[in-house]
Amino acid sequence: MNRRSRTLFVVQFAVLLAIEAIFCFTPLGSVPVGPIVATLGMIPVIITALLLGTAAGTLMGTFAGLFSFLVWTFMPPMPPIAFAFTPFYSLGEFRGNFGSVLICFVPRILVGTAAGLSYSAFSRSMPNKRVLNLSLSAVLGSLTNTVGVLGGIWLFFGSQYSSVLGSAILVIIGTTILTNSIPEAIVSAIAAPAVCRPLKGVLGKR
Repeated sequence: MNRRSRTLFVVQFAVLLAIEAIFCFTPLGSVPVGPIVATLGMIPVIITALLLGTAAGTLMGTFAGLFSFLVWTFMPPMPPIAFAFTPFYSLGEFRGNFGSVLICFVPRILVGTAAGLSYSAFSRSMPNKRVLNLSLSAVLGSLTNTVGVLGGIWLFFGSQYSSVLGSAILVIIGTTILTNSIPEAIVSAIAAPAVCRPLKGVLGKR
């Protein structure tokens, strides 16, 4: 990578990182839905992976995890369930632990990895369907976050949530999947080609 390319890469990454910070630290990117917060914060991660590559997307996912951790630690949108995302909160006898850190970081990191790797695979198998490849990769990236967060909550805090919420936990998880993951996946599928396709065309020509 020559100097000009490195400069362009850094500028693009910095712009996407700024957007990620806005989505994470302002109401523009967070919408409380039930016990989980629906977030648009994965869109910059997905776009980074599709535009700049898997490694860059994974790094952006790491920043997304860090930003999310800071939000849930210092200004949690829903304090009663903050213990699932940070070890510094508790709900009655239940406290956050190392599992909280994993839930907050690992799914976000894997969003960039999944989006970048799937786009590379789709591009090889369907080289003439760029829009479809971008959309499918974005959907997989978005669902990676949903599955990772909900799976982590079930794995590390399933008994705690059941004790606090009773049998309603299954209804809440099902509702969360319908109200959170599907809209987020749809938005990601639309935003990814809308942003990445023209940029890839311009950058490819230059």
